[in-house]
Amino acid sequence: MSSSATSSNEPEPTDGLKAFGAVLKSFRKRAGYTQESLAEEIGYSVHFIASVEQGRRFPPPRFVDQCEVTLDAFGTLRLAANQLSRQRGLASWFRRWAQLEQEAVALSTYECRLIPGLLQTEAYARTLFVNQLPPMGDEQIEAQLEARVERQLLLTERPNTAYSFILEEHLFQRRMGGHEVTMELIDHVLGLAERRNIELQIMPVVRESHAGLDGPMQLLETPENQWFAYSEGQRSGQLISSPKEISVLQMRYARMRAQALSFDDSMSLLERMRGAQ
Repeated sequence: MSSSATSSNEPEPTDGLKAFGAVLKSFRKRAGYTQESLAEEIGYSVHFIASVEQGRRFPPPRFVDQCEVTLDAFGTLRLAANQLSRQRGLASWFRRWAQLEQEAVALSTYECRLIPGLLQTEAYARTLFVNQLPPMGDEQIEAQLEARVERQLLLTERPNTAYSFILEEHLFQRRMGGHEVTMELIDHVLGLAERRNIELQIMPVVRESHAGLDGPMQLLETPENQWFAYSEGQRSGQLISSPKEISVLQMRYARMRAQALSFDDSMSLLERMRGAQ
């Protein structure tokens, strides 16, 4: 989620999420499951289930459905989940996409404006929020940071999800937040790129042809092999489900992967940038 997605960001009281978590915990124990055994049964991590039960994670629809059936919850979990209409720290237009992200088997991101939220360090993200206009209050900034850090758990909690990122070279050259913030960011991105499920490519500044000139995009494949796309503007975002539109974006993303530096060359470029600055 880009830094521009910050309107409609009133923190949702955690009581609703805590109440859902308590209901889930009650039905889990009633059915004789531990967090570990339920995680194995429904294909989610123990940490994810614990986070939902503690009211720290928003339960995605597929998770609710699987728990409803496995725990024989009489429709109670679905009813409780339907009352959770908002998520703390996430813009209203981004919430549906955030839910889809939690279960995606593949997620591809092209960004030309700023480092994607999943790859940001706390210092880099804080710089973006502090520079937000109109200005945000301290509580709003902390809520945004909390939501971003929580969302980044996807990279470690879902090791079987394939993540692809294409980033413009100038995003690192801008030095958003200053020298130290940029150095930490480059180190962080290099570290994430060591994970087997993360592939990162850099689009060089000098490029005679470029398939992504219409702007950032994200593509996502669900466990049911259904594709969605997401496009974000200054103060709005669009969830795209039309196969025809998604086909166009997939074509463009595939071309950009061929136009960008290879993974190895991208890592070498970042390492040179790290050593030169």
